[in-house]
Amino acid sequence: MAETLLCALVAAVGLIPLPLVPPDRLGPAVAEALWAAALVPARRLRPGAVVLGSAVLVVGDNVWTLAVVPLMVLSATRRIAPTRRVWQLVGWACAAVGVATLAYGALVRPGSLAVDLAGHAVSSVLLLLLPALAGTLLGRRRPLVSLLRERNAYLEQARALTAATARLEERTRIAGEMHDLLGHRLSLISVHAGALELGAARQAPDLAGQAELLRTTAGTALTELREILGVLRHEDGSRAEPGTGEETGTRADVAALVEQSRRTGSRVGLDWSVPDTAELDPRTRQAIHRVVREGLTNVLKHASGAPTGVVVRSAGRGIEVSVTNGTPPASGRSHGGSRSGLAGCQERVSLLGGTFRADALADGGFRMAAWFPAPAPASAHGTGPPGPAEARGALAGPPPDPAPGTGGRGARAPLPEEILTWPRVLGSGCLALLVTLPTTVFLAVLLIYQVVKTVR
Repeated sequence: MAETLLCALVAAVGLIPLPLVPPDRLGPAVAEALWAAALVPARRLRPGAVVLGSAVLVVGDNVWTLAVVPLMVLSATRRIAPTRRVWQLVGWACAAVGVATLAYGALVRPGSLAVDLAGHAVSSVLLLLLPALAGTLLGRRRPLVSLLRERNAYLEQARALTAATARLEERTRIAGEMHDLLGHRLSLISVHAGALELGAARQAPDLAGQAELLRTTAGTALTELREILGVLRHEDGSRAEPGTGEETGTRADVAALVEQSRRTGSRVGLDWSVPDTAELDPRTRQAIHRVVREGLTNVLKHASGAPTGVVVRSAGRGIEVSVTNGTPPASGRSHGGSRSGLAGCQERVSLLGGTFRADALADGGFRMAAWFPAPAPASAHGTGPPGPAEARGALAGPPPDPAPGTGGRGARAPLPEEILTWPRVLGSGCLALLVTLPTTVFLAVLLIYQVVKTVR
């Protein structure tokens, strides 16, 4: 469509001015305009033929078609490689102009042969040589731009790989430190808690339940620590995130958390109104578990002995989870904490598209509440939220497109920096524009002269 419109425009430029400014011979002028229109689509398929065919327009009588000659020569020479072939074609075109001028002068106007030779020589320089020079400059600029883009893609890929390697090394180092420090301490706690449980069963049966809770809690902490270490050591997400099993975030799981808090002496109530048939994806269930656990932990640390209520209910198109405690007794008051656990809960809920609030109540209590949408599980519909590896891929963005001319086979080593620079690329375009400036001035003067000559 664009080529058709361009052909029509070139034909209009060569034909419309003819009735207003009639040439000496109307028939050849019309034929030249049609010939110029025919050269437009050929510049992509046969650029060499277009350069040679432009010689006909240079020696013709239709002045208006000269306006499109430098444009077609510039467009055609951009597509010709190597540069030596361009100048061979331009030389043949200039020779054709000279031969046609001699033949026309000898047969039609012998007296003006010298003037015609001089005029066509100037036209050949301004309409063929200079546009060809600009075309070769722009033709060299195109591969430079392609190579520069490929080099940037290569460097960007190398930077991303370096950053990923550095992250993996740091995660591995953190996992090793956690294993060496926390793993050993938790193992000692678990062993001593087991011994304490056996001793309490014989000597203090009333404390046996507390000792058992200490042992099971230490064992659970060890299991979760191993899962966290697995996540840190596998950046591709091949290891599941801790607490993403089918039993996490269910009514039984939350009831177990509440029961553990009750065994420490706290008064905790549970109000679960989410239907058992509700299908929740693993990340939503994990969020329920983490919010309830953080709330109960805060009550134990900062408001021990205060009456507490845990509410999990459907709210609109999502799930609302809240942990509210009343005024703690004087012996159970806390001086505050770092609020890092609340910040972690807020970040987790925000990633699911929900909201989170944690505020002190007027009666001296504290309420932590979260709401987040409840999408269908990914296994059932394939539309669940992305996992850790998918989220990292989304944040990283799509891989860079292969540079033009590479065939999508991957980026190769970049060329030296002194070859691929933006000043060199921009300089080619600016120099090409400067080269075509005399051609533009020449065409403007020639067309104005033709109009003035006809008016007189």
